[in-house]
Amino acid sequence: MSESPPTAPVCYRHTSRETWVRCTRCDRPICPDCMREAAVGHQCPECVAEGRRTQRSARTAFGGGAAGREGYVTKALIAINVLVALIGVAVSGAGALIGNGLFTGAGPLQAIGAVTGGPWTVIADGRVAPGAFPDFGAVYPGIDDGGGIYRLITAMFIHYGLLHLLMNMWALWVLGRNLEAVLGPVRFVALYLLAGLGGNVAAYLLSPGSLSAGASTAVFGLFAAYFIVLRKLKLDTSAVVGVLVVNLVLTFTISSISWQGHLGGLVAGGLTAIVLAYAPRPHRTLIQAAGCGALLLVLLALTVLRVLTH
Repeated sequence: MSESPPTAPVCYRHTSRETWVRCTRCDRPICPDCMREAAVGHQCPECVAEGRRTQRSARTAFGGGAAGREGYVTKALIAINVLVALIGVAVSGAGALIGNGLFTGAGPLQAIGAVTGGPWTVIADGRVAPGAFPDFGAVYPGIDDGGGIYRLITAMFIHYGLLHLLMNMWALWVLGRNLEAVLGPVRFVALYLLAGLGGNVAAYLLSPGSLSAGASTAVFGLFAAYFIVLRKLKLDTSAVVGVLVVNLVLTFTISSISWQGHLGGLVAGGLTAIVLAYAPRPHRTLIQAAGCGALLLVLLALTVLRVLTH
């Protein structure tokens, strides 16, 4: 008496389909529609999903997320700076059409970045200094006298002139993408904001009688951070050192540049980078967060002390 042929298994998800293929992980039969290629054989959709949930996401050398390789934060920061500049141009143009006399000698290009607080002021060379919206502003005299401490933040997104904007955005594009890729988006944001804030606090403390604005405070912090990251990764630092030296020379030779803001950003960015790059692997994220938080508290304390003793 002959034996009957074995019955073919059916897919566990599509019971009307016969299949001899099984999931290499759970051994359930799966049809072609349910097959997911694996390192060895095929897996079912549930096992693939479970593997993704349990798999640790890729991290950078400093504990950051791999999403930083896309440069989303760098692009967003550039977009914000450009948007603020465009608003400044729009506001300047509208004021000029009204003919109130406040924009004499200030064309649209000179007015880029004029989204600051307080009354409009036209500088001798035609650039527009603080004005437009009271909710934004540069670091300027009287900041602690009703001028708004928030300007220590907003000033890093304000630019006086097209050249000022383009130079800072080019530096941010070059440095930012590389740093964001190795630090991850969250750590890079912390670096950028702490460097910018540090530079503005330094300008506020050391030159309270001068107008100060621009992303260069944060950019100088990125220069310092790039150097520290390269050293940590044991890579050549000669290129960044050369560019940094040139920028420092320009900082101290051009009178209109806030050397206090640039050096403040350099120091704050360097300290932040040391915390991010040299935090020991055990409890690394906690140590990095604590270090950045401590630096923020120091900057806030210096600001409060200046306000109270003014």
